[in-house]
Amino acid sequence: MSIVSRRKRRPSLERVLFGLAGTVVLVGAALSALVSPWFLLLIAFVGVNQWAYVLAGDCPASLILRRVAGLESRCLE
Repeated sequence: MSIVSRRKRRPSLERVLFGLAGTVVLVGAALSALVSPWFLLLIAFVGVNQWAYVLAGDCPASLILRRVAGLESRCLE
């Protein structure tokens, strides 16, 4: 085994954002079905943040993950 394969690789920023968005959407959908349809606003908030990331290259979650967790993007810009 090489040194590179032994080193634990951090997930990319995009992968963490995708997982975070998916989790929030699933929780929002469940809460809207079980508690109140107002939780659909949570799903809309996720969609707005995803478009912010697409159009501007950053969203609030990406800024926080870069600063706090030190995650980096693996996409070529």
